[in-house]
Amino acid sequence: MEGVSDIEELNKVLERAVTLKNELKSPDRMAKIATFVADHYRETIEPMGYKAFLVAVDREACALYKAELDKHLPEDYSKVVYSPGQNDQSHLAKYHLSQTEEKRIRKAFRKPDELPKILIVTEKLLTGFDAPILYCMYLDKPMRDHVLLQAIARVNRPYEDEEGRKKPSGFVLDFVGIFDNLEKALAFDSADIEGVVHDIAVLKGRFVELIEKARQDYLSLIGGKTSDKAVEALLQHFMDEETRQGYYQFFRELSDIYEILSPDAFLRPFIEDMKKLTSMYRILREAYELGIKIDKAFSRKTAKLVQEHTKTDAIKATLDVYEINGDTLRKIEASKASDTEKVFNLLKSLAKAIRENVDRMPYLIPIGERAEEVSQLFKERQRNSKETLEDLRRVIEDMNAARREQAERDMSAEVFTIFWMLKKEGIDNPEDKANQMRAVLEHYPHWRKSASHEREVKNALYAVLYQSGMKDTKTVTKLGQTIMRALKGGAA
Repeated sequence: MEGVSDIEELNKVLERAVTLKNELKSPDRMAKIATFVADHYRETIEPMGYKAFLVAVDREACALYKAELDKHLPEDYSKVVYSPGQNDQSHLAKYHLSQTEEKRIRKAFRKPDELPKILIVTEKLLTGFDAPILYCMYLDKPMRDHVLLQAIARVNRPYEDEEGRKKPSGFVLDFVGIFDNLEKALAFDSADIEGVVHDIAVLKGRFVELIEKARQDYLSLIGGKTSDKAVEALLQHFMDEETRQGYYQFFRELSDIYEILSPDAFLRPFIEDMKKLTSMYRILREAYELGIKIDKAFSRKTAKLVQEHTKTDAIKATLDVYEINGDTLRKIEASKASDTEKVFNLLKSLAKAIRENVDRMPYLIPIGERAEEVSQLFKERQRNSKETLEDLRRVIEDMNAARREQAERDMSAEVFTIFWMLKKEGIDNPEDKANQMRAVLEHYPHWRKSASHEREVKNALYAVLYQSGMKDTKTVTKLGQTIMRALKGGAA
């Protein structure tokens, strides 16, 4: 607290503070902290997929912490990184690194699936080392001002993994009491540091606020209802886009705080509520955000909650998905689900079938667009659930009829798509017209990659449409563009 911010000056002060250093390096104290760090990392940080720093008071403390951590974690989980001294004793020289080895460790630390997971440091890497995967800093060294602020910044670097999950914040676990007097430790204008650091108690308070809001605004929607009725109530209540987006934003904040706090015992009274809110979020995303991979929307610990509790008495976790075939409509009719659930089940099933088969069945593109139009009318409440089910019945019958006819005809996927779409428009002799286009496609086999060849195919298609008796230019253009979009969308 003496106004020293330069790291070298601070170390000189610490050298004189022999009593403080000896306290920090007390064998009993270090053993307890190492045990705590090992347990905390395994239970809290590692499940998030992130890495950590253990910041010790000096190089000797780094070596001592390494020996203690190795009692609780695999030896390659942690590495010591500090500058070598010329006259270092054996217990310090043991951790000297060559430039090549230090470079390898730095590089490996930045990668999620490589070891080490914890770096034990005292000066090196606290400033200027960019590793966004670093989430937690176990702080056991007095710091202040710019050095402390830069150290905090090390753990607060933005990060997003390959699954799209984002690091909610950095986490500093303070063993020396710096954060008890943070305003003195960071002797800046309060406006400069506002929002930089929040105590964990603030997050716990915010979590309770959000749970109370959830109980009033969201969990009340399903209270006292059976699983099926609860799902129907959710789907009806969140049909409005703005209302739905409001819940998504609310849940993301709640999930971020849960990610930071879990597995704190503080959460135990709220776990059941968290399970229900997570199920609600998953159901809404699966129903309304077709084509989005739901797992990417969850933080790691929330995803684990989903995996461990996929079934609950209060609300069903997922919507049914049907294989689209000749039995689909019969299965839907036999289902005990509400009409609203049936609509979303069919929309999800259609989206899945189209996504998985469009490469070899390009004609599914316009069928999918029709299904999307039906979905939009339903979400805008222009069609009720019974009318929408009838609309979807016709879409499924059309899809099944196309599949049957494709199996009967000796046509490539592209030529059959043209044939089928011309047939649906009521054009005479659609097979002859499709075969005319077969010759064009064979003449321009690279039309998807060549803009000039694509133009030739499109012009030939327009000519075929005009020859078929279509006179209105707008109609010809619209149908031609729809066919081309289907052919291109179905490209492998």
